[in-house]
Amino acid sequence: MKTKNVIVALFMCLSGTISAQNDTDTSKLINLSTVEISANRVPITLQNNPGAVSVVTSAMLSTMPKSIGAEEALRLVPGVRIDNQHDGERVHVSIRGQGILTERGLRGIGVIIDGIPVNDPSGFAPDLYDVDWTTVKRMEVLRGPAGIYGGGGAAGVLNITTGNGGDKPVNGELMQLIGSNGFRKSFIQLDGSLNRATVARVGDLEKGITNYRVSFSRSDGDGYRDHQGFYSNKLYEKLTYKVLNKLSVTQVISHTDYFQQNPEGLNIGQLDNVLQANPDARPFNEYQKTNRTTIGLTSSYNFNSHHDVSATAWYRTWDYKETSNRAAEYRNYTVPGAAAQYNLHFGNNVLMNHISFGADYKSQKITMYKLESAADPDRIESMDDTNLETDSLLANQIIDQQSTGIWASWKLELQNFKVLASIRYDDMQNELTNKMMAPDTAVTSKDFNHNSARVGASYSFNKAITVFANFSQGFLPPSTEELASNPVGYSGFNTHLVPATSDCFEGGLRGFLSDNFYYELTGFLMSTDNDFFRFKQSGRGNQEVFYGNAGNSKRTGIEAFFSYRINDKVSLQAAYTFADFQYESASVDPVYTDTAYVLTTPPAAGQQLPNSPKNQLFAEGTWNFAKNFNLTLGTEYQSKWAIYTDAKAYSEELDPTIYKNWQDGFNLWHARIAYEWKIKGLSGELSLSARNFTGNKYMAFTEPDPDGNSYQPGPGREIFAGLKIRF
Repeated sequence: MKTKNVIVALFMCLSGTISAQNDTDTSKLINLSTVEISANRVPITLQNNPGAVSVVTSAMLSTMPKSIGAEEALRLVPGVRIDNQHDGERVHVSIRGQGILTERGLRGIGVIIDGIPVNDPSGFAPDLYDVDWTTVKRMEVLRGPAGIYGGGGAAGVLNITTGNGGDKPVNGELMQLIGSNGFRKSFIQLDGSLNRATVARVGDLEKGITNYRVSFSRSDGDGYRDHQGFYSNKLYEKLTYKVLNKLSVTQVISHTDYFQQNPEGLNIGQLDNVLQANPDARPFNEYQKTNRTTIGLTSSYNFNSHHDVSATAWYRTWDYKETSNRAAEYRNYTVPGAAAQYNLHFGNNVLMNHISFGADYKSQKITMYKLESAADPDRIESMDDTNLETDSLLANQIIDQQSTGIWASWKLELQNFKVLASIRYDDMQNELTNKMMAPDTAVTSKDFNHNSARVGASYSFNKAITVFANFSQGFLPPSTEELASNPVGYSGFNTHLVPATSDCFEGGLRGFLSDNFYYELTGFLMSTDNDFFRFKQSGRGNQEVFYGNAGNSKRTGIEAFFSYRINDKVSLQAAYTFADFQYESASVDPVYTDTAYVLTTPPAAGQQLPNSPKNQLFAEGTWNFAKNFNLTLGTEYQSKWAIYTDAKAYSEELDPTIYKNWQDGFNLWHARIAYEWKIKGLSGELSLSARNFTGNKYMAFTEPDPDGNSYQPGPGREIFAGLKIRF
């Protein structure tokens, strides 16, 4: 045990996260002064960014054993908490505890893929199924409220950029992965750059260059628990057209077909066999199925060195089905949107100003109905999507949502001093039509509007030290799912819900010590009013779990990146997070006085936010030994965490055989060995990876489930092998 602690401490002292300049060489450090961050909607170098930010590159993504899960992609980003739900790609992501109580997806985290937003008008991103991490070139992660994104930026931003085509007219890549629990992933890509017709040159500029990329992947697996199988088909096309140095247009088409069985959480009495599914999951064939297509267009035009504009438009349509032991829910989504931005630049070599104005609009229409589920005790377990449904219609409704945001930002550059400020106004409209009620009572609405601001500054003393500080505000409106679950009626919206708002103070420093050691250290204090939580009522038929405002919370934390290149062969990286997230005051939500049979009490002052360990560490070392071989060893540590928001469960006033509030943490070890090869015009990689190679039994995450089915066990030892071929 002492040896393990010494190793962990060594990683903490010497390591950190960093991107590589050469995507195939993880031992090289990035150049702070040249890496540009665009997630602020105003480009600024990483060195001068006045807030916490991480850059994840393809070099870091290339060492993912499965290349499908966000928990692998974001492993070296502090401040981020990821729950991989059930071994596939269904994840729950939170940053600094914002959105930690969302049952799935990403709450208040802006997600942008090649310039196209994923978030709905409420700021909720349902999943990351559209991302094939094999194709991602880099990802910027802004941590902390990004008010310039409104409801989609209360926690931070994931700005994901996929790769462009190579320099030749035709390039390609093939990949095959296999692994434990029947896991397989097949990937194929064609890409290149084409010079349209004859090349017309103006100076050194080429006219009409087209860059393209088309990829397809298929992933599937049985899962490490019963009733945990999944499959995923992803098609992605990206085409960029440039005219001189003036106009750039990028068009993308993304299609995702995703299916995953849901084994559900376990209760204390079922933990003797952590690999089993909840007893309801198999006879009711519980699963989620998504079929989604997105068409997007981004463009920019440079009038001259002082003026430029950009515009984005997208249209998304998708079908969704989820089954449970209570109902089969069908949803059809139509999601159009658009955004525009104007940028003005003026000044001189000493003092430069950049002023931007922008607006964005999102719309979402959901047609939804529910049929009562029935159990099939004779069902033979298989990866099918059939389930028994009665003709009892439980819900039939239409939800219409629109959000409009207008914003302005200012960037000041005064030599080594930089200022970045923004302000935004959001207006959000929600309307629900219950088709099972009379027209005069069928429609309910709930609207929100809010102002958000952010101001930050940085100063670079030298290459080794840049200090930064900022104040930011977050706006987190209720998600569609929360609004549509009404605890005081059998239809319509929960009109008691109000948005959660937050104020965050942040300060930190980053820099290089010599050319081999990079660091970033950030501290923050965030106060959030009207946090959300789930509670339970009795006597509500097929729906017993609802959402309310939990009261206020105070969050303090430290986030650290370190990266140390010992020599040309050995490098160390790590991300460490300290998080102390507590409720400051109990809820005053009137739903508790207006509603009978409430079975869950809101959290009390002093409680820790659930699923928020105080200490998280991911450390990774890479050794390039022999010719073309490299070995990676990683450790993943989380301390214990609280499970419940319920004040009685937290204070151990409820039955301890059902409600145990504290979950032990864990320490896992991972390894990967790879061989890079070249044969004539081909190159590639052979790899062998082991996750949790010591075979530790642990709880991956828990949910504050009012029924006590809170435990989601993690996988044991997993082995994966891969082959990549590039031409």
